[in-house]
Amino acid sequence: MRLGIIGLSQSGKTTVFNALTRGNLPVTTSGGRFEVHTGVVDVPDERVDRLSEMFKPKKTIYAKVTYADIAGLEGSKAAISGALLNQLSQMDGFVHVVRCFDDPSVPHPSGSVDPQRDIAAMDAELLLNDLIAVERKLERLAEERKKGGGRDKGVVERELALFQRFQEALGQEQPLREMEISSEEEKALSGFGFLTRKPMLILLNLGEGQAAPALIVERPQVKVVTLQGKLEMDLAQLSAEDAELFMGEYGIEELGLNRVISLSYDLLGLQSFYTVGEDEVRAWTVQRGATAVECAGAIHSDLQKGFIRAEVVTYQDLVTLGGLAEARSKGKLRLEGKEYIVHDGEIVHIRFNL
Repeated sequence: MRLGIIGLSQSGKTTVFNALTRGNLPVTTSGGRFEVHTGVVDVPDERVDRLSEMFKPKKTIYAKVTYADIAGLEGSKAAISGALLNQLSQMDGFVHVVRCFDDPSVPHPSGSVDPQRDIAAMDAELLLNDLIAVERKLERLAEERKKGGGRDKGVVERELALFQRFQEALGQEQPLREMEISSEEEKALSGFGFLTRKPMLILLNLGEGQAAPALIVERPQVKVVTLQGKLEMDLAQLSAEDAELFMGEYGIEELGLNRVISLSYDLLGLQSFYTVGEDEVRAWTVQRGATAVECAGAIHSDLQKGFIRAEVVTYQDLVTLGGLAEARSKGKLRLEGKEYIVHDGEIVHIRFNL
């Protein structure tokens, strides 16, 4: 799972990246240059903590999120090209850092702090680039229909209809993530990394003690979260003990970055299931709605090929009863087949044979 951290110059992208990844990259401006820095972080999960306490394994492994700090977007109405577009297209979603803090020593490139304006500027840049890609595809499809003799005519006509729908939506400033697309239509989109199809987390980067501004953001697959970026970055550089003392002194109950990471995970429609034992307690990442056999494949392809049954118990039942043996004796450890839909937080053991 890869999320690109984007935003206008001087919005605090690298500050947020450092807070999320506990990094220490320089926070000086990139000057509009294309740069990418990546970091992998654990998804905070109290259920993993509790399971680890119960089973005392040799290893405890959390779900992971990869963040990429991507510099180079300026909110301009110009085409994105080359390496920058390639990086953006590879992301599963975006964290759009929006500047809300006021700091005279770090002037805003537009001359004033206006979060609503900055959100609109970034949306416009992403919409424009998707529109350019769609219009190029339509040109190629029109040429293909004119020449004939290639792919099935019906396939070409269906793709034309799909991309014409995209063109109309983008022309009306509607992101592609808001459009309903069938599984058959998805096949035609293979190889296209449309930017406005990707989920978006808008992160309002606040100054210390600053209240969040009132904004109008009503879009499907778009969430809004606040973070005091500079404060959280400073906290991330401290040891766990010093950070706890600092948070207690300032009355901070929870790190905002934990909320951002969890929302990032949720934004992409992901969930965790767990495997447990003396060797390892581990969170595995799958899409919501994944079947038991798909979860087996997430662990190892051999388990998917030789799948027989899945032993499943809910997290709550396992914790309440105190262990797998107790869950089995109480009839809470169930046997499920290939098509069983695994729910978030369930503990799964795959029976297989090769």
